Amino acid sequence: MRSASKVFAVTAIAASMALAACSTGSTGTAASSGAAGTTAAGGGQKYIAIVSKGFQHQFWQAVKKGAEQEAAKDGVKVTFEGPASEKEVEAQITMLQNALAKKPDAIAFAALDSKAASGPIASIKSAGIPMVAFDSGVDSDYPVTTASTDNKAAAAEGAKHMCTLIGGTGKVALVVHDQTSKSGTDRRDGFIAGIKANCPNVTLLDPQYGDGDQAKSADITKSIIAANPDLKGIFGSNEGSAIGVVKGVEEAKKTGLVIVGFDSGKAQKDAITSGLMAGAITQNPVGMGEETVKAAIKAINKETLPKTIDTGFYWYDKTNITDAKIAAVLYD
Repeated sequence: MRSASKVFAVTAIAASMALAACSTGSTGTAASSGAAGTTAAGGGQKYIAIVSKGFQHQFWQAVKKGAEQEAAKDGVKVTFEGPASEKEVEAQITMLQNALAKKPDAIAFAALDSKAASGPIASIKSAGIPMVAFDSGVDSDYPVTTASTDNKAAAAEGAKHMCTLIGGTGKVALVVHDQTSKSGTDRRDGFIAGIKANCPNVTLLDPQYGDGDQAKSADITKSIIAANPDLKGIFGSNEGSAIGVVKGVEEAKKTGLVIVGFDSGKAQKDAITSGLMAGAITQNPVGMGEETVKAAIKAINKETLPKTIDTGFYWYDKTNITDAKIAAVLYD
């Protein structure tokens, strides 16, 4: 990975190209809502540029849905984009710089790498454009608020259930989506803290990182199982990681292993319903999208916002997956 300064230099060129082309959105991974024909900076309609971590997981599609619903309700325009995968840090930084070039009224950003975005964020600050962080925070005090799940608490809740399911002893592994975003590090640290607090006799293996990629996470899972035939539990820290764990366990033909996941999606829901996965933590992605747009509008209007906006989480398994409260925050 390039240093943040080099990334910023490259993306500044991309921003100039975007300005010259008078672009109003990105291709392939971008979507927008709002009145047709309204320009980003004019027409009287407020414009919020949203740059997400990715586009491939259903979680981000659910966040996008919530953002667009709230934008339509409030009469603002939003664009929502993210890189093709959650390991494309440079692509995301380019999107952030291009968002700045469109001169929006506010920017919302979910950082893949909390440090790499420092250059573009400094430019956003210099331009006086308010910024809302969502899902993951950044290494900057500039965002007016962060709308996210309390990832440490959520992962600790998953660990608590893991402790009960494995009887409080044995080996437990972690397949984490990354160690550069706040959501990745917070879920890793929250799960580890939850295990230590609830079942201190459990042996935790060193976290392994699969970039949220199903195939890579499946290969990691098979390697962990091969090296630890006495493994009792394994935690996948996001949708891609969790489904990778499920696939790895299936391909290794391992039985009796307790799998705890994070997020939702059809594959996880099916695995829980079938009993292959014990349960998972779900966030509230639609609500996260809604709260992000609400916060951006307040920031545009110079209203006071709290430092963080907790968008909530729930444990779900096959005993409550159809409950109305749980079903409302799950997605396919």
